[in-house]
Amino acid sequence: MHKGLFITLEGVDGVGKTTQALLLKTRLEQKGQEVLHTFEPGGTALGSRIRQLLLDPNHAELSSMTEILLYAADRAQHVHEQVLPALKAGKTVLCERFVDSSLAYQGYGLGLDLDAIRAVNHWATGGLVPDLTIYLDADPAECLARTKKDRIAQRTLDYYGRVRAGFLAIAQAEPKRFKVIPASGTLEEVASRVLRAVEGEVL
Repeated sequence: MHKGLFITLEGVDGVGKTTQALLLKTRLEQKGQEVLHTFEPGGTALGSRIRQLLLDPNHAELSSMTEILLYAADRAQHVHEQVLPALKAGKTVLCERFVDSSLAYQGYGLGLDLDAIRAVNHWATGGLVPDLTIYLDADPAECLARTKKDRIAQRTLDYYGRVRAGFLAIAQAEPKRFKVIPASGTLEEVASRVLRAVEGEVL
């Protein structure tokens, strides 16, 4: 059991996860919480090298199975080195992306075995599950216009439609953990929705 609060932020590329994570970090710190902000892939020194492999558009030969395992390897190191120590110290951890991203991107997006993805990630994380997941929902076409075209972001709009549908399916299956936040409006409007969800208010 960990003492701290584990909050993940999910959404398609370009939806604004980093901006909202940093705004949430500031607001939680103002309330006296000690907060670690981190992200996947690449939240550790080793993970940053894995991230380069995963996102490099020159690695078109990367198989879908390799993609799943590289994300899981990054996650295993991240949990071991960053997430669990912070949670055990009683900190609130804000993490951009976690297992739900693998389910949405590789499972729903690429059509790969969801149970297999769950199994390898359960092993990689020691069964760690977020206390709360904030899913920032928006039209993928609008989000992708703001992204750098890395290896993943070069995929088709149809692919990103399946990814979005996957996130929403997970949210429907786990409504107590997964909170869907509309990402439309100003940064402050979205930030207020996120904060209310974290504080347990009904949106």
